[in-house]
Amino acid sequence: MIPVLLGISFLTFLLIHLAPGDFLSQVEINPQVSPETIASMRERFGLDKPWPVQYLLWIKNIFLKLDFGESFSRHQPVFQVLAPAAMNSLGLALAAALVTWVLALPLGILAAVKQHSWVDRVASLVAVLGISVPEVFLALLVLFMAAKTGWFPLGGMVSLDHDSLSWGGKVLDRLHHLILPALVLATVPLASRTRQMRASLLEVLRAEYVTTARAKGLPESRVVVKHAVRNALNPLVTLFGYTLGGLLSGAFLVEVILSWPGLGRVTIDALLTRDLYLIMGSVLMASSVLVLGNLVADLLLLVVDPRLRTEGA
Repeated sequence: MIPVLLGISFLTFLLIHLAPGDFLSQVEINPQVSPETIASMRERFGLDKPWPVQYLLWIKNIFLKLDFGESFSRHQPVFQVLAPAAMNSLGLALAAALVTWVLALPLGILAAVKQHSWVDRVASLVAVLGISVPEVFLALLVLFMAAKTGWFPLGGMVSLDHDSLSWGGKVLDRLHHLILPALVLATVPLASRTRQMRASLLEVLRAEYVTTARAKGLPESRVVVKHAVRNALNPLVTLFGYTLGGLLSGAFLVEVILSWPGLGRVTIDALLTRDLYLIMGSVLMASSVLVLGNLVADLLLLVVDPRLRTEGA
């Protein structure tokens, strides 16, 4: 995990410095700011050093002090800026992942069991539409629907009167604001995972051990649930980490359109202002979620498939 994160951070740092200009480029345009002030700020931010030196100092501070640097534009430690935004993005990604897996697995199983039926055709049509519609367009569409119907809030994470609500009311208020962003974010992976579950189960249903189980007179429901579905889940469990990481990266545009105060909005603001250490911190956090998601997927695969534990022993 550490070499992967180091490689990602190094490439990100390099790409940022290959682009022309830096955080102080806009300040230099202002004639009221003297060159001496610019030079002093450049030295204070550490921008007067070569980029490899800046990168090594940044990595050193992370390992020795858990210091991700200071945000140039916000004048706060990067971790203080990113921590609440990252928690909001992670909550949104987990909610979307929950919607994805809770709906994709039964829909994929039903489509495979009812192959070539109207259920299968409807599931296939919905999956194709879900994969084809861009998240940006879908987010704008649900925002328009919310404005016309008034059923859902138009953005944000809480209502204006959130602090005056009871504990239960606060929870419901947050859930009410979470529904639209989670559904928009879950649409593409839901469609994809449904198709993958269908294809994986159809392949397993043709296996010899499934035919043997049927020949023994076992009920079809038991054959599907106990013998086929469990083995068909293995490829999808492997995709869990990629799903979580993809949801977190895909949340960036959804957060901006639906005004969700997450990592995406902070990162886009940092990119526009060339806030170096804030960009690096957000990229590192998003990459860490992807890497940890892959680790969780590997552990879940050991739970689902006992054969892997036997091979490891």
